[in-house]
Amino acid sequence: MSLLDNKDDLKELVETLNFKEKVTRSKGLIEEAYKRYGDSLVVANSLGKDSVVVWDLAKRVDPKIRGFIVTTRFKPAETIKFMNDEVKRYPELKVFKNDIEISDKLYETDPDRCCDVLKVEPVKRAVDEMRVKCWVTGLRCTEGRTRTDYKEVEERDRGLIKLNPILIWKEREVWQYLALYKVSVNPLYSEGYRSLGCAPCTKITNEDNERAGRWIGTSKCGGECGIHTRPLKVG
Repeated sequence: MSLLDNKDDLKELVETLNFKEKVTRSKGLIEEAYKRYGDSLVVANSLGKDSVVVWDLAKRVDPKIRGFIVTTRFKPAETIKFMNDEVKRYPELKVFKNDIEISDKLYETDPDRCCDVLKVEPVKRAVDEMRVKCWVTGLRCTEGRTRTDYKEVEERDRGLIKLNPILIWKEREVWQYLALYKVSVNPLYSEGYRSLGCAPCTKITNEDNERAGRWIGTSKCGGECGIHTRPLKVG
């Protein structure tokens, strides 16, 4: 059976597959999807540790695979520099941003709206302009409470396949891959961050949940920006 059509118990795979087996499976998912979707397969690169693992895996499958980055006016300077370095190295990474005027500190008064405007809208534009039929993400089901129900292959928007090739990886396996393959990472991780986002909405915490430092003090605390929960197809 094709990996893309598997019905495996993901919770069991998280605990039973070893690191090498997970890498092989993840690369296999990308390979099969690329054969099926070709240039309409595009990697969403958030510049976080998980995304750069997926990006590295994809480039090992085929250097021609394209990607997109969504940035915002609130990204930390370290993330912007890392983004610029990555785009210089990989010109096939296209950057999307929404420069529309918004109210001051919208991230405090209405964080959902802020994320919709600055993150979800540019992703919709990326999917449309790059003619994406399959987008590849760095989602992991062990990352936090909001990410336990995803599947490796999904179709949340009709006609748009979402591939989550490292869904069953644990955090330590992400770092193991980054170390073994000498993949560059955002320097903010060296300061103690475990999940990265916009500067005003990202803190260092001591919680077990990797995403606990996101949107602290709001209804979105430890949650999602909307890219993985909102419709992304235009029209």
